[in-house]
Amino acid sequence: MLVKETYDVIIVGGGPAGLAAGLYCQRAALKAVLFEKGVPGGQIAISKEVENYPGVEGINGIELAEKMLHHARSFGLTIVQEEVVEVRTGPGRHSVRLANGDQFHATALILGAGGTVWKLGVPGEAEYLGSGVSYCGTCDGFFFRDRTITVVGGGDTAVEESLLLSKLASKVYLVHRGSALRAARLLQGRLAGERGIEEVPNTVITGIRGNGEQVVAVSIENTLTGARGEIPTDGVFIFIGYVPNTSLLPPGVRTDEQGFVVTDEKCETTVPGIFAVGDLRRKFANQIVVAAADGSVAALAASHYVEAKKAGVLSL
Repeated sequence: MLVKETYDVIIVGGGPAGLAAGLYCQRAALKAVLFEKGVPGGQIAISKEVENYPGVEGINGIELAEKMLHHARSFGLTIVQEEVVEVRTGPGRHSVRLANGDQFHATALILGAGGTVWKLGVPGEAEYLGSGVSYCGTCDGFFFRDRTITVVGGGDTAVEESLLLSKLASKVYLVHRGSALRAARLLQGRLAGERGIEEVPNTVITGIRGNGEQVVAVSIENTLTGARGEIPTDGVFIFIGYVPNTSLLPPGVRTDEQGFVVTDEKCETTVPGIFAVGDLRRKFANQIVVAAADGSVAALAASHYVEAKKAGVLSL
């Protein structure tokens, strides 16, 4: 297999983190390339509206993604729409292999492959995504002020988001399939003190119904009795799990118990010269502005790493 080209930095993933990394790499005069198998922008490209990105008011996700893409390209970043299927470490340089068989070398790699939210897989879920169906309370909760919300899930995230959303919504239904919540006792204690949250145990969502424009109800089924019913609701927030895309991680990159990559403050992994950014990395909050910050930090750190390698200060 022939190596097509060698770069200072290769970026895998074209979400906010990857695009920010690419922009900063270009500003640092690094020879960089970004590989993205899908549409640049990542998860934000499916967001109906973004109102919490500083300095950008009244914009939808696609428009924000396009602005980020244009900004990175305006500095000369090369973006290739190809899938990376393998990442290898050293010696001397790291490398990536594409689905088409091409291979590229780089001194540093910035991995921003993101993750995947678990979906219910029920009728109406995909149809009303962005029109009542959401996977992020912090992102979309504001749009449901003084309205009725249904939260799906029984773990820590579902309870935390229910508590957050209850400060905005007039009513929150917390639907989960078990007889008891799986969330930490501390969170359950906080939940018990919230009158605006009604727990609906032993229940699954079987469908999401809308009026063609917006969600109006969810269909439910009791897991013990089989009884079916419906909950009128304006929004459905689904928190049943999130899986980081770790299939490309080479041996030696440390992850936590949930699979998220462990990094230092420079976003560098336990393998020198390999950085993890965005939703792939373990951190407190998954937000667009945080992902973009990750990308900028990783690019600045990668620049120092590349220069040190060229000066012969570091060795893999």
